[in-house]
Amino acid sequence: MLSRRDRLKAGAIAALAAPVVGALGRTYHWIEDGAEHLKALDAAGTAPILALWHGRILPATLYFRDRGVVAMTSQNFDGEWIARLMRRFGYAQARGSTSRGGSRALIAMKRSLGEGRTVAFTVDGPRGPAKVAQPGAVWLAGATGHPILPFHIEASSHWTARSWDATQVPKPRARLAIAIGAPLHVPPQLDAEALEAHREALQAALSGLETRALQILQHPH
Repeated sequence: MLSRRDRLKAGAIAALAAPVVGALGRTYHWIEDGAEHLKALDAAGTAPILALWHGRILPATLYFRDRGVVAMTSQNFDGEWIARLMRRFGYAQARGSTSRGGSRALIAMKRSLGEGRTVAFTVDGPRGPAKVAQPGAVWLAGATGHPILPFHIEASSHWTARSWDATQVPKPRARLAIAIGAPLHVPPQLDAEALEAHREALQAALSGLETRALQILQHPH
């Protein structure tokens, strides 16, 4: 459990960061590819499992804001201030990670999907390796019948953190390309081999979407 001091510090970081992030977001120009996949799921009333790389949390928070998305966030200090920041943009949290509290968080996300709420995974979080998908999202898709919706975001100009995930913060007035892939459906009751095959398919989809987003920025028309 975090100390009271850490919780206060996390709250202060979120309070200071939220208006800055919001102001930055208002300067961005979005270029969408594959948005029809999200729109089709919305029209069908199907809540997806959003899947992205950890290093793109900030722009993803802005793109999917105010949709009531339930995002998995870790129980450490970084997860605390990120969760508090995301709440200011209309998100809810399932607290846990692959290393701590993961089962409890997956159960909470399963319940949220049953209530018709979209959930989100940074599938290589919370500690990496970067851009290597963990199996949690695949397990959840098989357990619930809800599809995984992979996506990737690239910015024309950005700051890059010296962190394991090379977190990107798009600069003011950046062009942001979001590439959304086709929904990935996972059958129930997978054995270990089938689970691994679907995990690899998700990882490959995200890799392809990264390439697609970079191409969009190079050739926007």
